[in-house]
Amino acid sequence: MTEATAKLTLAASQDDASLRDLMRIVIVGHVDHGKSTLVGRLFHDTGSLPDGRYEAIKAQSEKRGVPFEWAFLMDALQAERDQGITIDTSQIWFKTDARDYTIIDAPGHKEFLKNMITGAAQSDAALLIIDAAEGVKEQSKRHGYLLHLMGVKQVAVAVNKMDLAGYDQTKFDAIEREYRDYLTSIGVTPTFVIPVSAREGDNIVTPSKAMSWYKGPTVVKALDSFITSAPATEHPLRLPVQDVYKFDQRRIIAGRIEAGRIAVGDEIIFSPSNKAARVNSIEYWSTIPGAKQPTSSEAGYSVGLTLDEQIFVERGELISHLDTAPIETDVFRARIFWLGHEPMTIGKAYKLKLGTLEAQVTVQSIERIIDTSDLSNSASPQVERNQVAEVILRSRRMLALDNFVDFPNTGRFVLVEKFDIAGGGIISMEGYADQRDAITARGTNITMSKHTITEEDRAFRNGHKGGVLWFTGLSGAGKSTLAMALEKRLFDKGYNVYVLDGDNVRHGLNANLNFSPEDRAENIRRVGEVAALFERAGMVTISAFISPYRSDRDRARDAAGNGFHEIYVKADVATCESRDPKGLYAKARAGEIKDFTGISAPYEAPERPELTIDTASTNLNDCLDELVSYVEAKFRV
Repeated sequence: MTEATAKLTLAASQDDASLRDLMRIVIVGHVDHGKSTLVGRLFHDTGSLPDGRYEAIKAQSEKRGVPFEWAFLMDALQAERDQGITIDTSQIWFKTDARDYTIIDAPGHKEFLKNMITGAAQSDAALLIIDAAEGVKEQSKRHGYLLHLMGVKQVAVAVNKMDLAGYDQTKFDAIEREYRDYLTSIGVTPTFVIPVSAREGDNIVTPSKAMSWYKGPTVVKALDSFITSAPATEHPLRLPVQDVYKFDQRRIIAGRIEAGRIAVGDEIIFSPSNKAARVNSIEYWSTIPGAKQPTSSEAGYSVGLTLDEQIFVERGELISHLDTAPIETDVFRARIFWLGHEPMTIGKAYKLKLGTLEAQVTVQSIERIIDTSDLSNSASPQVERNQVAEVILRSRRMLALDNFVDFPNTGRFVLVEKFDIAGGGIISMEGYADQRDAITARGTNITMSKHTITEEDRAFRNGHKGGVLWFTGLSGAGKSTLAMALEKRLFDKGYNVYVLDGDNVRHGLNANLNFSPEDRAENIRRVGEVAALFERAGMVTISAFISPYRSDRDRARDAAGNGFHEIYVKADVATCESRDPKGLYAKARAGEIKDFTGISAPYEAPERPELTIDTASTNLNDCLDELVSYVEAKFRV
């Protein structure tokens, strides 16, 4: 940090106590609907312009031979004046009697939607502009959906250019009704819909005499009624590690506190490495010689931490307190807005940037394309530019992240392709488990006992090697039926064989687990470890579980090693539902069973199983013959 930056940081911290309530408002709208004009008028009429700004811009317009426009008061880039459109997010401060504001003017032009998303991500509320003469456009609906996507809940709508519509109440009422209905359908409740004329100043700061039929608040009164978001200090600690520096004998872990508070003596955990330590000191950069270092800090401050022990951590780790740690996973669901010049496709890899974390992720599946104009869904193998989609992303490493609805700052991300931002999105763990408990070893001072009987000795005695046949597939695919029949066939052939079945295991070993994503993961973790023990005992273990998550099956494979054989019992949802031997699909369709795989919870089919048994097109005996042949070839010695 430079000396100038340090002075600015100190000055900002000293001024914080004197600041009034501050709200960040993003202003969005279709190109040419008058956003910049409205903001310029807003600044002028609230007396928020710097002295001489209005006169300077007016004189400049005369010098250039162009008519004065209110939009020129806040246009930040020379290119805007030349092209007549806002192409960057401009942040400008103004104030009312009630509070201070940061207005984030985001571009409405389709080609600059990534800038609009950036603006929305930083805001507490939104002011959305619609042209009274043109009405609700497709882009107006897209803007509304993007506000919803970025979690902006407080929205006021300004129906602008009412002067050009003759201040017609009927025209306004029709636009209000259409747009309210659309926003309500996507879960956004517009607090106010206000008829305005930015050019004439109607209903901006003072009520309009030309629209006496409107009894609601002006734009300023509407903004003043919004509720400021809860301070970030009230949320659980989130501190992304930016870098690690070595000074003297100290290793200082540096980063900016995004949420929560931290104090000397706090026990903290680094995710996803799961290393824990206590805070030994909190370091600030200061230009004041001998300045006393603080014992605590909070959201908004950049700090350096030293720990009570030397542990290796690196950029991208996320610091939290132990009892409010982030989610750890290698797969998650995301709603993304695609901005790339090339379509997003299944199987393609992108760089994910989340806070200071950078990791490669692969598009595992594209669940649906969402039409923002009518909210209809469609299937597609790719996502085109400016489309919204729900996708599943997978990483080859563990990631530390949060659900967007719980922690917006660490619940949204961008995807990068060829050094350009190709998309932005928000994280949802719906249907997927927090894998932290599944990968965390809590026992200490434990030493493995070594057997004197080798696996080769057992194989020689039994006449076959031990191993795990891991049957995975949808409910109703035929896993248990095949497993029990295969057990009998192999037993008759002299194999030491046993079936671990999902329902049977849940009557005992896993009776304390339900069907949440986390309990599903724990169910499979336990079974995987038991199956691995049976394998090392020389038995052929047939495991018949839906086991919907690829990461859980990978952990079971790691436990069993080379003796693990993934058998994909393949049948599509329609086939399984037509069988429905336990009536579960009917109950799931009726909403009686939540998180039901294939209906309301995901199933991740194996990518490279050792064997695929298609029960939808092959009869039971032929499936059994194929399985027995496989076992004889792989297990006999």
